[in-house]
Amino acid sequence: MAVNISEIKNKGMQCLVEHMGVVEAELFISIILREQFDYTKWQREYYDAMKPGEFMKNAAEYARLHPFEGQARRVRIEQGEP
Repeated sequence: MAVNISEIKNKGMQCLVEHMGVVEAELFISIILREQFDYTKWQREYYDAMKPGEFMKNAAEYARLHPFEGQARRVRIEQGEP
């Protein structure tokens, strides 16, 4: 499956506008560009600040609120496995 850059950009913008509105979405993009945002550094700082187990709790809550509806096979990984 080829990745279409234009489609990804459109989906990203639609997501931002849907959740933030047009003005805040545009502001968000301008902030990211202006500050030369380092997503990897931000992600590391964000997750490092979480309390133990908080990520799993949030992921479980998200999964509960957004049940899987696709046709792919779900794989369960036991805690402690890579």
